[in-house]
Amino acid sequence: MIRPLAVLALAFGPGSLQALDLPAEAQPVSERISPLDSYVLPVGAYADGAVPGRIVEGRVERSTWRMRGTATTLQILSPLREQLEDAGYEILFECAAAQCGGFDFRFGTEIVPAPDMHVDIRDFRFLSALRGDDQALSLLISRNQTTAYVQVIDVMPVDAVPDRPEPSASPEPSDEPETDDSLVELLLEQGHIVLDDLAFVSGAGTLENGPYRSLQVIAQFLAENPQYRIAFVGHTDSVGSLEANIELSRRRAAVVRQRLIETHGVAADRVSAEGMGYLAPVASNLTPEGRERNRRVEAILLQEG
Repeated sequence: MIRPLAVLALAFGPGSLQALDLPAEAQPVSERISPLDSYVLPVGAYADGAVPGRIVEGRVERSTWRMRGTATTLQILSPLREQLEDAGYEILFECAAAQCGGFDFRFGTEIVPAPDMHVDIRDFRFLSALRGDDQALSLLISRNQTTAYVQVIDVMPVDAVPDRPEPSASPEPSDEPETDDSLVELLLEQGHIVLDDLAFVSGAGTLENGPYRSLQVIAQFLAENPQYRIAFVGHTDSVGSLEANIELSRRRAAVVRQRLIETHGVAADRVSAEGMGYLAPVASNLTPEGRERNRRVEAILLQEG
């Protein structure tokens, strides 16, 4: 059972203030307030090359939260959905990962930049809601192996300003990679990470253009830690022969290695590439969702020498 604690204040109506309860362990990460702005509220899954959306205007508050633990994205979302419904919001759209459109949905909607928000395209949930004609809210929840992330985008009328001190806006994200990103934390803690922001052409070993923040972070980490090197390991689902899948997974890992070398200047002798095919699944290959999770490239941390 997740213990709730009123930690996020939302204006559910002009002149009133109610609290959206997040789990007790949730820690605020960032907040950016635009006194007058517009937001494209997703109202459907990715289709026909776009995420369908409804433009809403007003005071826009974008905030992110982080929490350690094992709660699933649904366990986090469910009580928040109930709170919104109790406050008079109509749930317009709700989806999970592949149902949303996976990679295409994640990159077709507004997301606070990393490291303030992390989205695993294989494990996230989204909800959009509307109250009346001028109040809108979206929730995006995702997690990695140890940490869950919550993004809230709240749009309200400009005259419905909460009666509370306004925190200073978070600094604009830098173009430089962050060495304290959660990717680095996981890499040091677990010795390996899934590079969940990579996008390959379906059924091929071709990596799309990017840029990919995971590779930026790894490149900077290697530059600042010469005692380490990285092995990329490709994995596939179980569709097709083992030989074909091993070859595909090896090609994908090799393409990621080459991108790290050519684009980010990492020495070739500090990064290698291997392929496992479908021999190391992280989920069942009997469902579409499981097969999607199994199609991945991991980075494994190694010591020099």
